Amino acid sequence: MMSKLEAFILGIIQGLTEFIPISSTGHLYLGRHLFGLDEAGLFLDTMLHVGTLLAVLVIYKNELIKIIKNPFGKLSLLLIIGTIPAVIVGLLLNDLFDSISKTGMTIGWEFLFTGFILWVADGVNKGHKNMDSITYGDALFIGTFQAAAIFPAVSRSGLTIAAGLFCKLDRETAAYFSFLLSIPAIAGGIVFEVGEIASSHIEAVTLGSLLVATLSSALFGYFAIVWMINFLKKRSLKIFAVYVWILGFAILTLQLTGVF
Repeated sequence: MMSKLEAFILGIIQGLTEFIPISSTGHLYLGRHLFGLDEAGLFLDTMLHVGTLLAVLVIYKNELIKIIKNPFGKLSLLLIIGTIPAVIVGLLLNDLFDSISKTGMTIGWEFLFTGFILWVADGVNKGHKNMDSITYGDALFIGTFQAAAIFPAVSRSGLTIAAGLFCKLDRETAAYFSFLLSIPAIAGGIVFEVGEIASSHIEAVTLGSLLVATLSSALFGYFAIVWMINFLKKRSLKIFAVYVWILGFAILTLQLTGVF
């Protein structure tokens, strides 16, 4: 049975790593494995994602109001186009990637891949494009990178921020658009997960623990978004690349020795 302390910790992990480019799914897999909560994964993950969705909705409420008032405006179309690749990949290859995520055998390599993309993206020439300058082609390119984050330890925020930098967005705009694009991605993931909850095992999670996990995820997700946008204005992504490289090599070593 998951304790409220474990729920709080998992909420912190989800909230921070959803928007800091080090992979929330990969860290949640490790956290659940550490606490012995693998059987509660689907239902727990759904509520944790609800928390991070609440965080991003609160921060971008003004943008959402604009979209509601002008559903066929440029911002709406950018988000739709940016979401299409993930929808296609999810529908066609979900079963394959679901089996991969359950075993966890590839997460070490996926952390290494995330680090590589972050390192390369941080080295590109400084971008100059802001939200007014983003093209539909940019949105499709960024969305294609987002689709790769269907792998459990490939960071969605990391790849979409990196793709934004490759498109010559300035660093703040790359993070801004990445987090906006997370709204349909997280919401779609929640809808998909809800459809599978009936066949999952949820007996290891109490309502109180789920509430703690959700609120913790929302609170720390809010702080992570604000912190990350400010961080990228002056700091390098390479620190996150080094972190996921260390984590990836550690996991591969533990797998090689049979410990993990």
